[in-house]
Amino acid sequence: MKNFVQQGDTMQLPAPYDVASGEGALIGSLFGVACAKYQNADPKAQWKTTGVFTLPKTSAQAWTPGAKVYWDATNKVVTTTATGNTLIGVVAAAAGNPSGFGDVRLNGVAA
Repeated sequence: MKNFVQQGDTMQLPAPYDVASGEGALIGSLFGVACAKYQNADPKAQWKTTGVFTLPKTSAQAWTPGAKVYWDATNKVVTTTATGNTLIGVVAAAAGNPSGFGDVRLNGVAA
């Protein structure tokens, strides 16, 4: 195929702010997990857009597998609250209330 560009599970997109390796970020309407540490506006930042990752969550929520989860860009956590947030995937494993982290399967698509 002459028009194939890349697989798309890892994408090179500018960092929207300073991030550490493994931190999540919303780049436009696409969510990704940083592959390394990047500074704000780094044009060579690499982002995983698919896979299962342990990410910070809204502590006061109990999660059930398969539930939709969203990125709360203000607090930089994953939440089950849809209003005002961006869909990023589904819960991959149960997480209790309270707990600071949960496993998320990224959906790999822009919201």
